[in-house]
Amino acid sequence: MSIYDIEVTLEDGTIYSLERYKGKAMLIVNTASKCGFTPQFEELEALYRKYKDEGLVVLGFPSNQFKQELATAEEAASECRLTYGVTFPMHDLVLVNGKEAHPVFRHVTSQAKGFLGNGVKWNFTKFLVNREGDVVERYGSADKPSKFEEDIQNVLKDSHTV
Repeated sequence: MSIYDIEVTLEDGTIYSLERYKGKAMLIVNTASKCGFTPQFEELEALYRKYKDEGLVVLGFPSNQFKQELATAEEAASECRLTYGVTFPMHDLVLVNGKEAHPVFRHVTSQAKGFLGNGVKWNFTKFLVNREGDVVERYGSADKPSKFEEDIQNVLKDSHTV
């Protein structure tokens, strides 16, 4: 299965296939609006604005799996848009671990193992996907987006390597 075969749901309920982003680099992030890492929205948005014309898309997936998210996708998206000025696509609430994990997280975690296994350990785990749809890097919650900007630049130049 390719990442492009996966369907996702935007915060407004619109369902679409990740094929929409074929040929683009993706930064897939599990988010939470009530987490200590929530200020990372600012850096994620800055990277999105800086590189979107070069082919980067940041995709936010709110999750309450760690009990730090608001009740609905609309509330979560509204919070990050109002507080942090987020303009990149925000999606419906998802699970990131377990049998009921959303297919996008089952896919990216199978391609990029974590330090202590496949599962997502906390909010703001980030997965960098190249233009061919391969996960080329995984970043932990504490990894600030600005620290891996060079990796994004490399993926945008030559998406086979980081």
